[in-house]
Amino acid sequence: MITNKTTFLLMRLAIGMSFFGHGLVRLPKIRTFSDGIVEMFQDAMIPLVLVRYFTLVLPVVEFSVGLLILVGLFTRQALAAGAVVMLFLIFGTTLIENWGGIPSQLIHAFFFAVLISHLQHNSRALDHVLRPRA
Repeated sequence: MITNKTTFLLMRLAIGMSFFGHGLVRLPKIRTFSDGIVEMFQDAMIPLVLVRYFTLVLPVVEFSVGLLILVGLFTRQALAAGAVVMLFLIFGTTLIENWGGIPSQLIHAFFFAVLISHLQHNSRALDHVLRPRA
């Protein structure tokens, strides 16, 4: 029988793997990744220097947040950070009118919202090993 705890774990691992994987593949080619995104934002109404800084930080954040979610450490904070990243990504995607990219981002945001609202089922995590409840 699949329990709420198992369902939560599977969803947590899925979103964690997505974020972790995004960061992992971008880190070795971070400059190329950043250059490509900056080029996409040439005509957007946002200073390119902000785009550059964001794209240099994004892979590190994706990797770190993904890793924390995968192992279940600081799960609440990692899920909140992931949700905020998704808000920034959705905003950026609208600025360049990439309407086809938004559904994937909304699905990620939905995963974060569901997981945050069901944190009581997060029993299989390092959070409980390192900080057992009284």
